[in-house]
Amino acid sequence: MKNLTLKQLRYFEALARDGRFRRAADACAISQPALSMQIKELEQELGGELFERNAREVKLTAFGQTVALRIRDILRGVDELAELARAARDPFLTRLRIGIIPTIAPYLLPAIINDLNKSFAGIQIEVRETQTSKLVQELAQGQLDTAIVALPVSEPSLAELELFKEEFVLVRRPEDEGKPVPEREALREMRLLLLEEGHCFRDQALSFCKIGQARPREVMEGSSLSTLVQMVSAGIGITLIPEMAVPVETRSAHVSISRFQSPQPSRTIGMIWRNSTPMAKQLQQVSEAVRRSAETMREQYIAR
Repeated sequence: MKNLTLKQLRYFEALARDGRFRRAADACAISQPALSMQIKELEQELGGELFERNAREVKLTAFGQTVALRIRDILRGVDELAELARAARDPFLTRLRIGIIPTIAPYLLPAIINDLNKSFAGIQIEVRETQTSKLVQELAQGQLDTAIVALPVSEPSLAELELFKEEFVLVRRPEDEGKPVPEREALREMRLLLLEEGHCFRDQALSFCKIGQARPREVMEGSSLSTLVQMVSAGIGITLIPEMAVPVETRSAHVSISRFQSPQPSRTIGMIWRNSTPMAKQLQQVSEAVRRSAETMREQYIAR
C-alpha cells in the first residue's frame, strides 16, 4: 500500500463521522469532488468498497466498518505522537482543545477562558460544546484534549478528575416564593420540565425524583435550561437547574428559586482525558484553573 496517505485516512474518518460528502468536505476544507476522488483512491488501494452511496447519505459497508476501527486507532496514535512532540517542545501549553457539556458551558466557560488566558500566556483555546456521549467519542478519537462533564463517565480509556460538586435548585412560579419545598416523591405528581433525552442532567433529575426512564405524561421537555426556566415563567410547570445556572437564567425570567431539604440533589463536575495522553501534567494545571473559576463564581452567587 505505497499510495496510502494520512490525508486519505482523515478524509475517510470525516465521511464516516458526518455521513455526507458535502459536510465532510467542508470539515476537511476541500471540495466535494476532491473528497470523492480521494475516497475512491483509498477504496482502490484497500481493494474493497468502504461506503454505500445513495442520493442523501453514505453508510459504511461491513468492510468499511472493520477498516474504520483500524483507521481510528492509526489516527489516534498519530495525534498522540503530535501531542507528545508538542508537550516536549512546549511544556507550558500553547493550545487546548476543550469540550464542555451544555449545562455548564454558558455559565462557567467565560470565567474558565479568562482564567486560562491568565495562567497560560498566549494559549490558543478551541471549545466544543455538546453532550457527554459525543465528547467521550471525540476524546477517544483524538479530536479533543480534555472535556468538562458530570462524573462519573466510567470509560476505562479515560482518566477522571473531580473538580467540584454543585447542588440543584427548584424553579417555580414567583407566587410560590416562600412555600414549602415539595418532597422529591411529590415532584412525580407535578408537571415537571426536563431537558430532552441525551443530556446527563435530565437523567440526574429523573433519578432524584425517582422517576424511571419511561416518561410520565406530566413530564415535558426542552432543549436548554434557558427554555425550561422560561416555560416555568410562563406558568407551564416546574423544573430543576444546577446552582451555577441561576444568575444567568433568572435575569430575564419571573420565577422563584428554592433549595431542597437534605438530601439535596447534586452533581459532581470534573475533567476527563485519555489515559495515554502525554499532556496529563499540563491538563492537571488546567484543572486547577477551572476549579478556581468555579470557586469564584460560587462565591459571587452566595454573596448575592
